[in-house]
Amino acid sequence: MSAGFHIVVCGSLVPDPLQTLEPIRGPQGPGLKNEMMLPAILDPWAGHALFEAANLAASGGKVWLLSMGPKAKLQQVMMSVAQKAPFELVVLDGPAGGFTDAHFTARALAEAIEGIAGLDRSRLLLFGGWQSASRGAGSTLQMVGERLGVLDQFQGVDEIRVQDDGAFVVKERVEGGGYLVSRCAGPPAVLGWATGNLPEPPNNPQLGMANMRLIMPALQRAEPVPAEPGGLSFASVELPKARRETRLVKDLPPAEVAADILAWIKS
Repeated sequence: MSAGFHIVVCGSLVPDPLQTLEPIRGPQGPGLKNEMMLPAILDPWAGHALFEAANLAASGGKVWLLSMGPKAKLQQVMMSVAQKAPFELVVLDGPAGGFTDAHFTARALAEAIEGIAGLDRSRLLLFGGWQSASRGAGSTLQMVGERLGVLDQFQGVDEIRVQDDGAFVVKERVEGGGYLVSRCAGPPAVLGWATGNLPEPPNNPQLGMANMRLIMPALQRAEPVPAEPGGLSFASVELPKARRETRLVKDLPPAEVAADILAWIKS
C-alpha cells in the first residue's frame, strides 16, 4: 500500500564531523572558520530519513530530496548521495549553517514544497531529521508541517509499518529507552527520523548516474534564497571552554561521591 506515497525528505549538508569546527564572527554574521573549504556530507539524521523513504517507496511511489544550501557544495555532496537511493532533487541556493533562523528555513522549505510539480498533498509524507548536525533547533521540520497544514506529526521515529488498509504504525522514541506506538490513518503526515532501522545502503554507480541526470539540471535552476535581514542575531560565538578538576580518593561511599559532584556543579 506504499505505492501511493509521495515522500519529501528535507535534508541539507553539514561539515564533516571529523573536522575541527571553529566559530568566528564574519561580515555576514557568525559562521565557521574556512566554512566553504570544509568537506561536507549529507546531514546524518536526514540520511536516515532518505534511506527509510527509499525503502518505503521501493514498491512504488516517489521520493523528492529537498535541500537548502550553497549549490556548489551541494553538487559535491550529491555525487556520493546519488549512489545511495533513488530520488528527485529540489534545490534552494541559500545558507546551510547552524546560525540560520529556523523560522526563515521553515518558510523557505514550505514554499519550495508547495511548488513541486506533480506532488499530491493528500498522499504526502514529509520526512526529515528529528534533529540536525547544523540546524539543531529541533523545530524546523515541525514548522514546515504546520505551514503546509499537516497536523499529524511524529518525532524521534525509528520505525514505520504500513498496514494493508493504507494506515501506518509509527514507533517514536520516548524517555527511558521506551517507544510510543501510534497508528495513523494515512497521509499527510510529518515524520522526524532518529536512526531508523536500516543500514546505510552500499554505493550503486548505475543508480548514481541515473540520479545525476536529474540532479545537475536541478542544481542549475536552483532558486537563490538570501539570508533574511534583521533575523536571528547572536551576541557572541565561541568554543566551549574545557575545565577539569581531578581528585583521587579511595573507598568513598557513592552518596558522598554524588554530593561532591553536586557541590562542584553548583559552584
